[in-house]
Amino acid sequence: MGMLLRLISGMHKPLIKNLTEKPLSFASTSRNVSYGTPRNLNSFCPFPLPRNVSETSAFCTSQTTPAFAPASLPEDSPLSGLEDALASYVFGKKKATEVAHKVWERVVRKGDTVIDATCGNGYDTLKMLKMVADESQQGCVYGFDIQNDALEKTSSLLEQSVSPNEKELVKLFQICHSKMGEVLPEDTWMGLGSDSLGDFRLIAFNLGYLPGGDKTLITEPHTTLEALNVAKDILTPGGLISLVVYIGHPGGWQEWETVQEFASKLSVEKWICCKLQMLNRPMSPILIFLFKKY
Repeated sequence: MGMLLRLISGMHKPLIKNLTEKPLSFASTSRNVSYGTPRNLNSFCPFPLPRNVSETSAFCTSQTTPAFAPASLPEDSPLSGLEDALASYVFGKKKATEVAHKVWERVVRKGDTVIDATCGNGYDTLKMLKMVADESQQGCVYGFDIQNDALEKTSSLLEQSVSPNEKELVKLFQICHSKMGEVLPEDTWMGLGSDSLGDFRLIAFNLGYLPGGDKTLITEPHTTLEALNVAKDILTPGGLISLVVYIGHPGGWQEWETVQEFASKLSVEKWICCKLQMLNRPMSPILIFLFKKY
């Protein structure tokens, strides 16, 4: 089983340090060599690798009896403490959305304002609400979906799962995710552009079609790109843009390429960007995490 987690833009210091054990399989290539991905992509494997792994491409393959322990990450890394969750996804023990939720928990705090850009059946919306809701009623979740069916399912799930007071913290809009900047309250962000600021700690996307719905109604590359450009402007420093990109349907791979191109162009000084992608399960969803630096 293969796995590739790529750093799309750099960090101030390597994610992996003081590691002495050897990987199961390791291939080194120059950072300036292109294999169909952006030149500033660095590869990261969450298992023990040589210290100079940040300068190479690392590929992990399975053996009959894996004999390695999780890597140790710096405490200030956004992925610190998530080694087990990442390994569980690699070996098929966790879904992509479950891993995404674990990463969210490292970023989101009680009372935060967050966005579910693609509500779907509402499970991400519910997870966000549980993360931000507190007794002061300060937390808030903005949820978007272009399909009324999705919002009805989300609303129904919330009614079954949380109290009426908690449900009031969720604001649902039947609108394309590319238009979310048009309906968000002005006091939550200050315009769009390189100097804009927002109060949003997490903006999450689940790209593809509505599970159990019409598979011909999908998120589109051009609207997703518009949504990402809004998201990067309104995200607060220290916040996260999280994407689970499903590529097994027609149009899915094109949308993934759009997301990858967008992420690869983000400033190294302002962003930490990575992806988790299975190499020998080509239809598996791809996880993207874009951390905005303080």
